[in-house]
Amino acid sequence: MKYQPKDSSQSPRFCGIRTFMRLEHIQTTDDIDFAIVGVPFDTAASNRVGARYGPDHVRNASVLLRPYNPDQEINIFEYCSGVDYGDIDVIPGNIHRTYDRIVEGIIPLLQKGIIPIMIGGDHSISLAHLRATAEIYGPISLVHFDSHGDTWDHYYGEKYMHGTPFRRAVEEGLIDVEHSIQVGMRGPLYGPTCIEDARDLGFEVIPMRDMRKLGQENVIKRIQSRVGNSNRPVFVTFDIDFVDPAYAPGTGTPEVAGPTSHEALEYIRSLTNLNIVGFDLVEVLPAYDHGDITAYLASAVAFEMISLIAMKKRDKIGLSPYSEQSIYD
Repeated sequence: MKYQPKDSSQSPRFCGIRTFMRLEHIQTTDDIDFAIVGVPFDTAASNRVGARYGPDHVRNASVLLRPYNPDQEINIFEYCSGVDYGDIDVIPGNIHRTYDRIVEGIIPLLQKGIIPIMIGGDHSISLAHLRATAEIYGPISLVHFDSHGDTWDHYYGEKYMHGTPFRRAVEEGLIDVEHSIQVGMRGPLYGPTCIEDARDLGFEVIPMRDMRKLGQENVIKRIQSRVGNSNRPVFVTFDIDFVDPAYAPGTGTPEVAGPTSHEALEYIRSLTNLNIVGFDLVEVLPAYDHGDITAYLASAVAFEMISLIAMKKRDKIGLSPYSEQSIYD
C-alpha cells in the first residue's frame, strides 16, 4: 500500500515528528482508506476541560503500535493505506464555526469513501461528524460506547454541549434511530428520564448494569442485531469514559464501575460485520493522567478500528491473513 507507518525496527520510535502510528502527515484523498483527523475542541465540556490536548497525547502514545494485530490475525498495511491528516483548525469558544470547519474538512474524505477516524476533543464534535457523514450516506446507524447517553436537551440553557449531540442529531435527521444503540450508561443521574429520554428518541439503550447481567457475548449480539443489515452505513462513536476510570482516568466526566480496557477493546473487535463509514474517539483529557494510561488505551481503540477497516478490505478481495515471525518484537 502507498501509505503506511515508518518501520520502527529501522527507525527508533522517539525519532521524528509525532503522527498517529508514525503515519505520513499529508492531506490527501488519493490511495488511502482511512485518515486520522484531530479535532482539539473542548469548550463545550460541562466539567473538566483540557481534551483539546487529547489528539496530541494519543498520537504520542500511538508510536508504540505495531502493524500486525494478533487478536484479529491481520497485518493492517498489507490491505489498507492511511495517513495522519492533521488537525481541524477549530475556533475555541465558538462551537458553530468549529462545526462548519469539521464538516468542510472531512467532506472531501467521505466523498472518496475514505473513513475519517476523528480524535477529540469533547463529544460535541460528533454532531459535526454526523452532519458530514449523513450528507454523503443519508441517516446513519449509531453504535455509541459511553457512560453517558449525551441526549440531554440542554445544559445551562445551551443546546450545543458535549451532553447534547445525539439529541440534536436525531432532531436533524442524521441518525437512523431504529438501528442505533447506546451501551455502557451508568452513574448517578438527575432522574429516570435521563435514560428514558434516549429510548423515547428511538435508541436501544443497554446500561452498564444490564451489560454485566447479559454478558459480553450477548451484548455484542444485541449490537449486531440492532444494526441488522450488514450493508447499512454505521457510525461508531467511542467516549473514553465508557471505560472504568481505573483504566482511563484522564477524562472529563469519569464514572466508576465500567468495563476494563480488555473488555472495551473486545467490543470494538466484535464489530467485524458492520459497514462502518465513520468513527470518532473523544474525551481524552491528559492533564488528569500523568502516566498517559488513557492515551495509550485510546490509541489502542483507534488501532482496533483501523484493523476492522483492513479486515473488511481483506475479506472483500478474498485474501488470507498475513503473518510474520517478529510480531512481538
